[in-house]
Amino acid sequence: SCSIDFSNAFIQATLKDDTYIHLPRGFQGSGTKKTCLKLKRSLYGLAVAPRLWYQHLWKALKELGLVSSKHDQCLLFRKDLIVVCYVDDLGIQAPKKEIVDKLIDQLKKKGFDLTFEGSFTEYLGIQYTKVSDTEVKMTQEGLIQKILEATGMEDCNSNRIPTTKEALGSDESGEPMEDAWNYRSVVGMLLYLSTNTRPDIAYAISQVARFSHNSKKSHASAIKTLIRYLSGTKNQGVIYKRPETLQLDCYVDADFAGLYGRDPPESPTSVKSRTGYIISVGGCCISCKSQLQSTIALSTSEAEYGALSQAMRAIIPIRETLLELIRAVDMVDIKNKYPFGNRDNLCSFKTVIYEDNSAALSLAVNQKVTSRTKHWCVKFHFFWSYINNEKNNTQCVKV
Repeated sequence: SCSIDFSNAFIQATLKDDTYIHLPRGFQGSGTKKTCLKLKRSLYGLAVAPRLWYQHLWKALKELGLVSSKHDQCLLFRKDLIVVCYVDDLGIQAPKKEIVDKLIDQLKKKGFDLTFEGSFTEYLGIQYTKVSDTEVKMTQEGLIQKILEATGMEDCNSNRIPTTKEALGSDESGEPMEDAWNYRSVVGMLLYLSTNTRPDIAYAISQVARFSHNSKKSHASAIKTLIRYLSGTKNQGVIYKRPETLQLDCYVDADFAGLYGRDPPESPTSVKSRTGYIISVGGCCISCKSQLQSTIALSTSEAEYGALSQAMRAIIPIRETLLELIRAVDMVDIKNKYPFGNRDNLCSFKTVIYEDNSAALSLAVNQKVTSRTKHWCVKFHFFWSYINNEKNNTQCVKV
C-alpha cells in the first residue's frame, strides 16, 4: 500500500474554453494598448477547475485499464490494482511494488507532476499503524490536537464519556455562546473525525451539529465535554483485524421522540426520532450513523422500521461495491490463495441486518402490510425486493 500526491493538481488540466486574465500587478504589456493574457492551463479559483482536473485524471487512469465503481466514482480498480482518489491524493493497493512503480511511471509519461509518498502510513490525515501481522489501527491524533488548539483546551482535564445522558435541546431561551472559537469550524473537524476513526462520538457530534446556526452557551459546553473526552483518548481509534470469514453485518436501532421535553413542544423536532446504525465487514466497523429522522414517526414500530430502511440504503451499495471488487480484482493472500476460498464462495458472502423490534422485523421479513402500516409505503418498503431475491444472500434477523 502507498499513496501519491499531485503537485498543484488543478493547473495540470488544460482549459477547453477561452479564458483570459488581467496582467498580474508589476507586469507591463509590450504594446501601447492594454494587454490581457489567455490561459492555456486551468487555474485555482476558476469554477470549472475541479471538474477539469477530475476529467483530466480520470481519462489517464481509464487509459491505464482502471474502471470506476458504479457506486463510488472515486474508487477505481483493475485485476491487479485498487485505487481510491480524494481530489489530488491517490491511495493505492497492489500485491507487488513493481505494479505501483509502473503506474507512477506511466502517469509521469502522461505529463502528471506527482510525489510518491511511500508506505501507506498516513492518508487524508489518518494514521495507519501496524499492530501485528493481522491488525491495523487507524487514528487521527493530529486532528484531535488541532481541535484542542482551536478551542484553547490543550491543558484541559479529560472526561470518561463524550456526552451527558440527557439529549441536547435547542435551549432557545439560553445565553448566547461567549467563546471566541468558531463553532462551525470545530463541528466540521469533529464530524470528519467521527466518520473515519471515532464512531464512539457519532451521537455526541450529531447533537451539537444541529445548532451550528444558533449556538448557545449550553451547546458550546456540550462541545467542550466532547473535547475533554477526546483529550483523554487521543491515541485511540478503530482497529481492523484480518477476518476469518467474509460477512457484512449491520446493527440498527432507533429511539422514539427522544427530544420530547428537551426541545420546545411547538417545535416539530421535539417529537422526531433518531436513527443509529453500525455497519461492519468481517467484524470491522466501516460505517456508522447517528441522525434525526427526516419525518415524524407515529409509533416505536415506525421509528424502528424507518431506521431499518435508512440503514438498508447504506448497506446495499456497500454490498454491491464489495461484489464489484471481488469480481474484478484478483484478491490473493501471501500464499497466493484466495483468503476465503474460491471466487464463487467469496461472492456468496452473507449480509445480515440485526433488528430488535418485532413489528419492524415482521414487516421486513414477512412483508405483510396492515391498516396501521400501509401509510409507511414506498419510502420505507423499497428494500423488500432486495431481501426477497435469494441471490443477494441478505437476511434480516432478530437480535
